[in-house]
Amino acid sequence: MVYTPRSARRGALFAGSVAVLGLLTACGTGQTVHSSSPMTSSGTAAPATGDSSAPAPSGTATSSSPVSSAPTGAPSTAPTRATATSGGGTTAAASTRCHTSELRASVGRNDPGAGQENFPVVLTNTSGRTCTVRGFPGAAFVNASGGQLGPNPGRESGSSTTVTLRPGQSAWAGLTFSNPGVSGAKTAKPTALLITPPDERDHLKVTWTGGEVPVSGNSSAVFLTVFSPGTAP
Repeated sequence: MVYTPRSARRGALFAGSVAVLGLLTACGTGQTVHSSSPMTSSGTAAPATGDSSAPAPSGTATSSSPVSSAPTGAPSTAPTRATATSGGGTTAAASTRCHTSELRASVGRNDPGAGQENFPVVLTNTSGRTCTVRGFPGAAFVNASGGQLGPNPGRESGSSTTVTLRPGQSAWAGLTFSNPGVSGAKTAKPTALLITPPDERDHLKVTWTGGEVPVSGNSSAVFLTVFSPGTAP
């Protein structure tokens, strides 16, 4: 599957590819759902990695430890835009990367098109320091009891850049899948999406309001893109 930019198909990119019969019940809603803080859950989400050349996660992996509490808000003087650089070595990235406890997660509005459902998965720096994210998030859809629905998402091709987040700034990654009404995939309705920041093992839990998602059968794969600066394309 190839994810196409907004310039190639208006209205088909993420506005809003860990994993989401007929059109989704929440398509086109204007709400953005936020997690209040890092949370533990009985569900699973594969640990994320910032290496864009790494294979897509397979199977499931349980968070390795309870998630610590996050700061309760971003500084009022937070800048309005994050920056991205293509360079940066592994040591530098490890020393400055954003940890789960420093981030807030949210899922933006669906921007459907060409048989695709597209959501932006957003991480916002709620800490008082500047930190970075690079590469793919981990993700998993879960039901009310915390059980994972469907396999872990795959990864779309793309070059990773290091996104620098000052306090209050955000980065987004795309979450995309074929509309089940078009593909005929079997579906389930998640209650939440677990999101694992790059190179972290603890996850953030976001209430899912995007309706049914494909979990098995034809064209049931869900895909993620690398992080870019901002909150939407």
